[in-house]
This record gives sequence, C-alpha cells and structure tokens, in this order.
Amino acid sequence: MADYADLTLPDDPKLAHNITWFARALRKAGLPIGPGRTVDAIRAVEAAGFTDRRDFYWTLHACFVTRRDQRETFDQIFRLYWRDPRYMEQMMSFLTPMVRGTQEDRQAKAAEKRAAEALLDGATEPDLPQPDEDQPGEDLIEIDASRTMSDEERLKTLDFEQMSTAEMARAKRMIARLSLPVQPLQSRRTIASQLGRRPDWRRTMQGAMRTGGEVTRFQTRTNRIRWPSLVALCDISGSMSSYSRAVLHFLHAVSNHKGAGWADVHAFTFGTRLTNITRHLRHRDVDAALAAAGAEAQDWEGGTRIGDSIAQFNRDWSRRVMGQGAIVLLITDGLDRGDPDQLDRAMARLSLTARRVIWLNPLLRFDAFAPKAKGIATMMRHVDSFRAGHDIASLEGLARAISRPDDVGEKARMLAAMRD
Repeated sequence: MADYADLTLPDDPKLAHNITWFARALRKAGLPIGPGRTVDAIRAVEAAGFTDRRDFYWTLHACFVTRRDQRETFDQIFRLYWRDPRYMEQMMSFLTPMVRGTQEDRQAKAAEKRAAEALLDGATEPDLPQPDEDQPGEDLIEIDASRTMSDEERLKTLDFEQMSTAEMARAKRMIARLSLPVQPLQSRRTIASQLGRRPDWRRTMQGAMRTGGEVTRFQTRTNRIRWPSLVALCDISGSMSSYSRAVLHFLHAVSNHKGAGWADVHAFTFGTRLTNITRHLRHRDVDAALAAAGAEAQDWEGGTRIGDSIAQFNRDWSRRVMGQGAIVLLITDGLDRGDPDQLDRAMARLSLTARRVIWLNPLLRFDAFAPKAKGIATMMRHVDSFRAGHDIASLEGLARAISRPDDVGEKARMLAAMRD
C-alpha cells in the first residue's frame, strides 16, 4: 500500500457510523461482509487506535479481506471512501460517459467499476445547461435509440473483467442457461439392430437351427453409438482470475445440464499445481459448488506453470478421464513461466490422447494480438482450434466449434502471424 499522511481526528468523528457505511460499500462491491464482521472491525479500530492511516488501513484490511481477489476492491474503496480526491474523479469517470477527445483514456481495471458503483450509487453528472426554447437558432438534437441493441445483447459482448457486480450477476444467470451439445460418435463395435446394414451371421444361424436349418429371419447389426467426455483444464492464475470464474460457472451449467450428451464432464484447475474439482461441480447449487472448488484449489491468483500442470495431468489423470474420443477445453492465456521444452512435450502428449484440443484464450479480445510469447507459440502447434474466451458470446461459440470437426477458429491466422 502507498504511504499516507497521518489522519487528524475531527471533533465529532462518528467513527463507528463511518466504518458501518464503509462495510456496506464493500458488501455492495461484492465482499461477503455481515454485521458480525462490521462489529469486529469497529472493536479492532478502537483497540488499535485512529492516529496513523497505515495502521487504520491494515486493521480494516484484516477484518474485511479474506481472499486475494478482494484486495484490489478493498484498496480502491478505502481510498475513495476515506477521501482521496483523485480517486473520486477517476471513479466518477468510470460511471459517467462523456464525449472523449482524440486522447485515449485508460480503461477501468478489474474491480474499479464495481468499487465506483458501490460508493457512487445514485450519483449523477452535474446538471447541464438546458437549451432555451425562446432563444432562436438553438436546435434541439434528439437521438433515436430505437435500433440500439438490447441490454442482454450488450452484456453478451462485454468483457468479463470489465463487468460490474450487477452485470456479473446477470451474466452468471445467462451463463447458467447455456448448454454445450455434442454429436455422438460411432464406435467400431456393433450391436444387434433390426435397422442395421451389417449381416449378423452368428445370430442368423442360431435362429435357423431352431427351425430345422431354415432361415426364417435375417439378423443385422449396426455400429454402437457412444458419447465423448469433456475435460476442461482451467487456468486460475492472477491474469486469468475474472475469466476462470465465469468459465467455471459455464462448466457447472454443462455438468448439470440434462440431455447435453456428454458421457462425463471433468474439470481441473491449475496455476502452480493441478487440482481436480470435478466432484464439486456436480453439486446442484452453483455457489456452493464454486465455493468448495475455491477452497480446494489453493493457488488462486498465483503464478502460472502450464507445462508442469499439463505434465501432471498426463501422468496422473489422463488414463482415468480421457478415454476414447475425449474433447479437451484448455482455458488459459498461455503466459507460462516454466520450461518451454517441458510445455512442448506435455502439449504434444495431450494432443495425441485427446480427440480434439480447443484452446480458449481471453487475449484474443485484442485485435492486435499476436503469438509473440514463447509459451503461446509453443502451445499453438498442438491445438486443433484457437478461440476467444472473454465474454458470453465466445462461450456460445463453443457449441459451433465442437459440432464442427473442421473448426480451427483463429489458429490459421495466428500461425500465419508466427511465420511473418
């Protein structure tokens, strides 16, 4: 945290009242804070004192922050609530759209928009001068918004990282309605069928023996139909935190969707290590499922070791969950900190054991994205399809990618960029 000047104690501080409203702002921004933790924070500040801003910050931090992903939201709301004028101007700019000049403004970071909405709920722009109806030469310009896309359509193309708390809650409800249907596969093994085209000589002869050697019915067989498995490997490192949570909501919906056709849905998270969260996603309640998955995966928002994690999956889990015809969803930005050679070997083995490997990368949201990082270039050679994974629309596009075996997404363009 940055250094701050000492706080001066006013004549009528109403400290308990201010801390209570501060806790309400944190709760509105998404932190799970109840009355008990608010009372504990007031008592902690009373015991620690209110003379140094750094001590005051860390006292409230210890009472209200329980996970890494909550730190940035807490820090921004603390600066805004306890009066940093520059942060107030930034937060207002995130909420009040204005006419921009040629200079490009900085986009809101993760949690900044949620912090702004939590503290500036109901705040509006200053009243603008209205045109005088009696003054000649002033034409009132009206904007026809009848053909603008609906709010739901806008939400489908909004980046997960830029969503506010309310927008993310609505996005999760939309994700819960998504499905990922898959076409069945024809096995080489056959089963008895009256509509089959392959002759079943054994059953035909057995029936003829019951009638004195006369063939009264010709038996046939057809290929057995089987359903593939879905294996998802989801990156939960710091750069993928916002996207991985949305994708896990999607995987929960797929796991509990009846009639999608998947034989099994297996989910793994990785950052610095691999964690199997399959059994947690089978819970009907999505909040309870993700809470249990988050408790088991201890490397949230940590580093990224893609090669080590995929090698561990190949060694410990591939024979158990892949089977024949399994489709692998790899959700990561490809920014690996490990050995490139190990990543190459791990990806090569994964592509050989899977029917298809589909890579979802949120970095594709940038038009100028190019596979310049060595880890991305290494992985690109071993995937069948390379697609974006930063919004609801990209998740909906997965159904088309899985139903079309020839779909490669952006892989051809990325390989051409690598050669150039």
